[in-house]
Amino acid sequence: MSTGLNGGQTVTIPLPAKDEVYGEYDIMVFGGGSAGCTAAIQAARAGKRTALVEKNGILGGTTIVASVNFPGLFHAWGRQVIRGIGWEIIERTAELGGAELPDFSVVPPRHWKHQILVNRFLYSAVLDQLCLESGVSLRLHEMPAAVRKGEDGLYVALVGKSGLKWFKTRKLVDATGDADVTGMMGYARQKGEVLQPGTLINDIGGYDPAAVDQSELNRLYEEAFRNGEVDRSRNGLYNDLRAGRINMHVQHIDGSESESRTAAEVKARRNLLDTVRLLRRVPGCEKLEVRYVANECGIRETWRIDGEAEVDEQSYVSGYVWPDAVCYSFYPIDLHHHSGYHIEQKYLQPGIVATLPYRALIPKGSDDLLVAGRCVSGDRMANSAFRVQASCMATGQAAGMAAAIASELNCSVRDVPVEVLREQLERSGAIVPEIPISSME
Repeated sequence: MSTGLNGGQTVTIPLPAKDEVYGEYDIMVFGGGSAGCTAAIQAARAGKRTALVEKNGILGGTTIVASVNFPGLFHAWGRQVIRGIGWEIIERTAELGGAELPDFSVVPPRHWKHQILVNRFLYSAVLDQLCLESGVSLRLHEMPAAVRKGEDGLYVALVGKSGLKWFKTRKLVDATGDADVTGMMGYARQKGEVLQPGTLINDIGGYDPAAVDQSELNRLYEEAFRNGEVDRSRNGLYNDLRAGRINMHVQHIDGSESESRTAAEVKARRNLLDTVRLLRRVPGCEKLEVRYVANECGIRETWRIDGEAEVDEQSYVSGYVWPDAVCYSFYPIDLHHHSGYHIEQKYLQPGIVATLPYRALIPKGSDDLLVAGRCVSGDRMANSAFRVQASCMATGQAAGMAAAIASELNCSVRDVPVEVLREQLERSGAIVPEIPISSME
């Protein structure tokens, strides 16, 4: 036995014998969401034998299983700032009738108007197609259990329906959203003392909002709160009824481990049920029903890696161009307060677009592991902005290309030539920030 990073006991799994290795890849990507899919597609298109490992039976990550259906933002101030594989996914989904693209030449009064609602089935089917067309080996219903370094490469234990299987690989991409593989390999991570709330997306119906007395609704809710029937006081339920969705921000949850994630899911569903029971006592809502609820609670924040570089709030909102910038990110600071419905937002000034550096994708001291998605290296405020899906897609493509280059050159991910990485990303359709000469000196 050995002590894990969080103080718990973890089982030390020895390296497998040669006859215990089930298969071999050049690159293994963990997490089939926005970052993981783009990373795997890019690595495979670069000619590398690539596996994509996903715990669910469907690709798409929180867009699909948590219904956080807000792919964006790909455009800023009337121009496109993120393209490449992520945008290809959106375009193909739109061609199938699964998304309606707004007029991006018009700068909207609110940033979220340029988010793109997708048909979840068509979106996930497009991800299947693009992965398979690129040569990605899909490994659904599997999770990593251990990573061990041998003299001739890395060995990864996956756990699935048939038990534990070992695979050999050269490079890894952690796109789990929670830096799971990063922690498994012993690299440093950081997590805030308090975390942003999660959200359980739902749709409700079976009532007429016009028939509901708002003051009576508020009175019954406050009475239920005093009686302990609901977990907090709030007065925005009438707006929820008008929107057809109960605002389910679930405070005091931690989605970073299976046990705490289980507690979060159970708490979210219980809160929704308690609210529905209450609403059915409100005149006009007697037949209210939940017509849809997401499979999972959407988690905004858990671990962030301690990277070779950290994106802080000031560098993000100022539009600082990092000397090793590999992509743009465009979204306001969007920190949801852990104890209520307050959101701390800081908008980017007109013309400003943030950039993300390659070094923020590298855990400190890592030779074989890259990270993509919401858990790349940044402080809490910057993380609350670049955790959105388009930015995750951009970092995923960068990580997939960097892993392919490192595998090809047989070098550490820290030694990947940034100029080569940026050039290859541009050739693959990505938009790469132009680095000022002063930053290169």
